Amino acid sequence: MGIEFNTQDMLDAYLFENTQLLESLQEIVLDQKDEEYFDEDSINEIFRTMHTIKGSSAIMMYDDITEVAHKLEDVFYFLRESHPKNVPHVELVEHVLKVSDFITNELDKIQNGEEADGDSSEIIKDLDKFLKKIKGENGDGEAGQEKKPKEKDSSPMQFYIPPSVTGSANSHFYRIYLAYYPEIELANVHAYKTVYALKPIAEELIYEPDDIISNEGSAQKILQDGFKILLKTQKGQEELQKIIKPGYDIKKVEIFECSEAEYKKGFDGIGSEILIDLDSSVEEIEEKAQKKQEEKPKEVKPGDFVVQSKEPGKAKKLAKDKKAKGEKTAFISVDIHKMDMLMDLIGELVISESVVLQNPDLKVPGLKLDNFNKAATQMSKISTDLQNVIMSMRMVPLTNTFQKMNRIVFDVSRKLGKEIDFEMVGDSTEVDKNIIEHISDPLMHLVRNSVDHGIESKEERIAAGKPERGRVTLSAKTESGKVWISVTDNGAGLDREKIMAKAKKQGLLDPARSEASYTDKEVYQFITLPGFSTNEKVTEYSGRGVGMDVVVSNIQEIGGTLEIESVAGVGSTMSLKIPLTLAIVDGIVMEVGNSSFVIETGVVKEFVSVTDNMMIHEPGGAESVMLRGECYPVRRVGEWYGIKDCKTNVEDGMMVILEVEDRRVCLFVDRLVGKQEIVVKPIPSYVKKVKGLSGCTQLGDGSIALILDPGGITE
Repeated sequence: MGIEFNTQDMLDAYLFENTQLLESLQEIVLDQKDEEYFDEDSINEIFRTMHTIKGSSAIMMYDDITEVAHKLEDVFYFLRESHPKNVPHVELVEHVLKVSDFITNELDKIQNGEEADGDSSEIIKDLDKFLKKIKGENGDGEAGQEKKPKEKDSSPMQFYIPPSVTGSANSHFYRIYLAYYPEIELANVHAYKTVYALKPIAEELIYEPDDIISNEGSAQKILQDGFKILLKTQKGQEELQKIIKPGYDIKKVEIFECSEAEYKKGFDGIGSEILIDLDSSVEEIEEKAQKKQEEKPKEVKPGDFVVQSKEPGKAKKLAKDKKAKGEKTAFISVDIHKMDMLMDLIGELVISESVVLQNPDLKVPGLKLDNFNKAATQMSKISTDLQNVIMSMRMVPLTNTFQKMNRIVFDVSRKLGKEIDFEMVGDSTEVDKNIIEHISDPLMHLVRNSVDHGIESKEERIAAGKPERGRVTLSAKTESGKVWISVTDNGAGLDREKIMAKAKKQGLLDPARSEASYTDKEVYQFITLPGFSTNEKVTEYSGRGVGMDVVVSNIQEIGGTLEIESVAGVGSTMSLKIPLTLAIVDGIVMEVGNSSFVIETGVVKEFVSVTDNMMIHEPGGAESVMLRGECYPVRRVGEWYGIKDCKTNVEDGMMVILEVEDRRVCLFVDRLVGKQEIVVKPIPSYVKKVKGLSGCTQLGDGSIALILDPGGITE
């Protein structure tokens, strides 16, 4: 159960930080799921991850997250320190993933403004049993009894420092110095994590800055000067080093044991002299700190230049505390909606630039525009650089999405009893953030289908002379302004006869056509129809006929297509072809009749003028043109889209040669307008999808031009 804090930044930092940690955790686990054990680096990394999540969740008072993270931390602490043999690796992987799923679900609730009310008792119980197993202990008896769920405290919750531990003559005195990495956000929160970790062993506790919660400015001071702690405890230095140690946030730790007299002098006689009453709340502690700040100004060393604060009531600041020039800039997180707004504004800027440069008033004969052209060239350069920056900010790698598919392969294969190797190719391919959001569900269905339907059982693969372990490959690439994402398996492939029989039963076949006239591509498209499934029984993963329907509908929303290839007994490949959306690209503007079209410059190889004697007219009506001994199919854009008043004589127009995936085709258009930067917009949903079109854009004169899809044209 958590509480709401005055500072939203603390909660945002908590969510962002732990989400990143969980993504890294899952990647580590899935990378080594097929190994016999976790390597030492992975064990240490998982331990540190759980330790960090436990500490930050304890500060934020999310008790269930804290407890489950602490329990998994105990497991990996034992693995790290004791190096036990015969640890069931797959079972350990499943436990880690269960903990990761639980914490992720709780973080999602918090992100959505809901209460983190998940019950971790069952997971903790299972981890206790697992820990006893690897320790070789008997799970019976009192120690093995089920832990009763903890009663929730209905009283208001707050930060606290625990009651003081009874002192003794065996007490030790320490001066502790922590240095944090400069890119760490909210260093004051990280500092309080250390205070929270020390509280169970502290007899007395002093720290500086002493207003780490109430004063957000303390974060910058901690980054500049470090975080100082005076600690009285019965624990030895080795125990402290286990509690406080360098990590992803702490760069350096210095622990010095000192005498009681030195301890009482404070931080070299300069820092805080407030002894923290361990029975006090944080609010009381910080009230004392504020009074101290008002009563006793900070001692100034000789040579320090004092800068008076401009804000009343604020303490003086030393000039040396200012941020040094050249210091590394920290990363910040930005709301994706703000990025979308910025992208839209840049798009409008590009359109406005085209309107200015193509203004008819500038085409007056004899008008001298030398200075204007220089300014226009400079503006065009700046707008191009601005586009590149914003596009790079929006681009994210497919790594996290691919790792999620790795998890799906692991879960489904375990439940189905199949052994499968999962391979990722091109996972570093970067795509627009909006594309990521639209492809997650389609990819999940494709990958799950490959594991469930595609890969045969172990016995079937052996009988077919195949390796016992199946293989699923997830690959990505960019080509011709498109994102290609493919799921390939070496399974049984699609059964054409079975699909045709099901389609016939459901009345999907054309009575005027014979079954033999259907191409494999047409037959395979039947599996994408709503309610179509060749499974006789409905299972957890298939049989309802909704999976492929979801794939197609989601991809069509962003103007993409699904291509299916399969060879019986060899395997299948499902490919998503996603066009550019919400992007700015260089394009060639062409006119056909009274209509304008745009084609991306990346697929244009050359422009040629042809004569009638170069044309080849086939009996079926298809046309080709012979160029330098090679024959190219011709697509007349005017006839393709039924445009009136377009040119029909090839000698009056222009041929545009396109090359897409080793396929070449000639587009016949009336004339070329020129090269122009275009803002790609999706075709409105109320317009029926037309083959060969991927979007639209606004030209400088205000007219709308359709963007041609090279892949659809060359098919």
